Amino acid sequence: MEFKAKDIAMLVNGIIIGNPDKVISNFAKIEEAKSDCISFFSNEKYAKYLEHTQAGVLLVSKDFNLKVSETTTLIKVENAYEATAQLLHYYQSIQHKIGIESPSFVAQSAQILENVYIGAFAYVSENVNIGKNVKIYPNAFIGKNVIIKDDTVIHSGVKIYQDCKIGANCIIHSGVVIGSDGFGFAPTADGSFQKIPQVGNVVLHDFVEIGANTVIDRATMGSTLIHSGVKLDNLIQVAHNVVIGKNTVIAAQAGISGSTKIGEQVMIGGQAGIVGHIEIANGARINAQSGVSKSIKLENAAVTGSPASDYQSMLKAQVLLKKLPLIWEKLLKLESKLNS
Repeated sequence: MEFKAKDIAMLVNGIIIGNPDKVISNFAKIEEAKSDCISFFSNEKYAKYLEHTQAGVLLVSKDFNLKVSETTTLIKVENAYEATAQLLHYYQSIQHKIGIESPSFVAQSAQILENVYIGAFAYVSENVNIGKNVKIYPNAFIGKNVIIKDDTVIHSGVKIYQDCKIGANCIIHSGVVIGSDGFGFAPTADGSFQKIPQVGNVVLHDFVEIGANTVIDRATMGSTLIHSGVKLDNLIQVAHNVVIGKNTVIAAQAGISGSTKIGEQVMIGGQAGIVGHIEIANGARINAQSGVSKSIKLENAAVTGSPASDYQSMLKAQVLLKKLPLIWEKLLKLESKLNS
């Protein structure tokens, strides 16, 4: 798919410096771009590539005044990084397919609105409700009574179990499982464990993105709830009845135990573990590999370590820990002098 520089400038409200009819057909990093590519410059550490870049078109900020290759057409915008994101969204949107591919299965009772794409080998169960412009890629499974709202993208291999609700403008990446049973078992007198039926569901609000191979368990009763704007990385476990507040972000391999309530705009680092039945205050920041074993009640608190505690205090403790061998050596020498 080809675009002229003047068309791109119109999309991002930019000013052209160079050839307005320059044609590009791909995106690339500034150091790898060819003459048919568009790239962007927003970080000074990449300035070394400017003079020799082969990019046909380069998005730059309005205050840009560095030397660049004579063959490169510039488009000056308010924010080059944001303009690039805007272009990538547009490029992605115009490539989407429409229609139902064969072979696939769509139950007669499913309700499907306009401009929907359902890929080959996808399975859409009874009483599913699919909104406008939804994209369901091949080999996805949509269980009974699932609701998927407008403009959501379900990538290949996603499994959404019965009764779950997916908001508008969500992106769910390959391998995600939504609505699998929560880890609920009751010990019995003979030492075995009896399964507790998980009869709730999972509810995702709007603008949620779920990374590849993440699992969100259905509630025992009620809903596991992911509020709007939440971004989950790959390989995350969210257990039954968890609530995650608006615009919270969680990095890869984190685990959230059952019935924990996470506030809004929380940041959780990779491989962090959070026990069940606690609350995390709004704006909290949990460092990577932290183990959170009790509620964080102070808003905007930063914690690290296992068990997690105040970030600054833990840094001081780590400094002291490195000095322990020297302190111990001095203590032994002092003890030896006192005993002599």
